[in-house]
Amino acid sequence: MADLEIPVSPASARPAPAVALRPPGPGDREAFIAAMIDSAELHRPWVTPPVTAPEFDAWLVRAGRADFDANLAVRPEDGEIVGYFNISQIIRGPLQSAFLGYGGVARWSGAGYMTAALRLVLERSFTDLALHRVEANVQPGNAASIALVERCGFVREGFSERYLKIGGRWRDHVRFAIRAEQWQS
Repeated sequence: MADLEIPVSPASARPAPAVALRPPGPGDREAFIAAMIDSAELHRPWVTPPVTAPEFDAWLVRAGRADFDANLAVRPEDGEIVGYFNISQIIRGPLQSAFLGYGGVARWSGAGYMTAALRLVLERSFTDLALHRVEANVQPGNAASIALVERCGFVREGFSERYLKIGGRWRDHVRFAIRAEQWQS
């Protein structure tokens, strides 16, 4: 997969930061784990990214499956990781659907990298992966994540009580989705 860049944020006249997507590899283990450990307060209790070598290696194994697409969001000028995105449980056939998961790096929080990167992830999802629908499930109290998916065109579809087990607890989620034709417009 070639690196993709987004020059300007369509949501505003303000230039978006340059960001690129690339698949993770074994050489990213140390930097990724360090970034996720440093971002623990940002992620808690919303997500539990890999923070050990075995967890990272298991993520790489999942990334090699046909139903899973993992990407690192990086700054093109220095390659520094600013976040990660997973398109998981890719279902083919008449559904052509998948789930979105992601996490940012606290050091770059609020700089616009995740918005720029999610736009690239959606472009990849609806072109390279030929998906029809991408669903994002966000805990109701995660205002920053809700704002991110809404900025990128996701539509709120509903509420799922005790939907997903995160950090050892079943947590409620708000369900968002975007379809290919919504993304195109």
